[in-house]
Amino acid sequence: MIHLYNRDWSREQLLRYVDSVDQIAGIRLLEAGDGRERGVRMFHVWTGAGLTFDVLADRALDIAAFQFQGMSLSWISSVGNIHPAYYEPHGGAWLRSFQGGLFVTCGLDHFGGPCVDGDEELGVHGRISNLAASQISYRTEWNGDDYELEISGRVRQTRVYGENLVLRRKISTALGSNQVRIDDVVTNEGREPHPHMILYHFNLGFPLITEDAVIVMDAEETVPTNPAASDRVAHWRDLDAPTSGFAQEVFRHRPAADERGRVRIAVKNPGLGVGLQWTFERDALPYVYQWKQMGDGTYVLGIEPSNCGYQGRCEAREQDALPYLDPGESQSYSIDVEVIER
Repeated sequence: MIHLYNRDWSREQLLRYVDSVDQIAGIRLLEAGDGRERGVRMFHVWTGAGLTFDVLADRALDIAAFQFQGMSLSWISSVGNIHPAYYEPHGGAWLRSFQGGLFVTCGLDHFGGPCVDGDEELGVHGRISNLAASQISYRTEWNGDDYELEISGRVRQTRVYGENLVLRRKISTALGSNQVRIDDVVTNEGREPHPHMILYHFNLGFPLITEDAVIVMDAEETVPTNPAASDRVAHWRDLDAPTSGFAQEVFRHRPAADERGRVRIAVKNPGLGVGLQWTFERDALPYVYQWKQMGDGTYVLGIEPSNCGYQGRCEAREQDALPYLDPGESQSYSIDVEVIER
């Protein structure tokens, strides 16, 4: 059954009122036509329950705009959904194509600040979010009394004499749903073991994020990872009003899990009566980075589950904690993101 418009519906009941389900929920493939976004393909998704979002086919199937009942829940940077042809890989230039949005994938073999690992120069947060997906498909179809919405594809990060890592991604939701599920499988299709680091860079902004917003997370350990955060560990939950000259604060958490090994994190704004909740397996994503940037204009909270507790391949290697995938080995990740009300 579908719960929609304050009642439950069967497939048969609902189809008596509509010829096409696109009238209330669906997926539309679009292409941007202006500026540096020109040529970016995106899937616009609407569920009929007030949730709409855009999946960027040419940016690793990341989710950009994410709105509920007309309210933006994600932070959108000044960069916009820039085409990956404009990607600058060196040093901190990744920020020139950092569009924000609900989430940006960081990896697949490095996240964090720039560094040089052996003879390879690694820029901020790796390459994957600036690679286009291929073998893309999308579907909207009935499964019994449920109407499913799904987008899938693969993103290959590879080079000659280097890595050959493939991300297979599925984004799914349903008619009447306020939840999105991200299902990922990363496979090493190369002939040698290769580092594998991944971080899901969720970006929340106004009006969800104000000084009244509340972070709900049980953390077994919280560690500051940059100088500005060092004196603010006791205040990691506190969100400030927009502040001129605010120095970003980054914390690394070891989240607590329930009896089934699942982590639940929520960010709520009591004044709006709306929030977001994440649910995922701690074994797969044992760390959560938190990015607080409470500056004028650039006002954003990052919630960032990851598979590694070090910022950067170089630091992880130095600590003998660098995750690897053997040839043919895969690692799976699933994250449920749900809009919650009161």
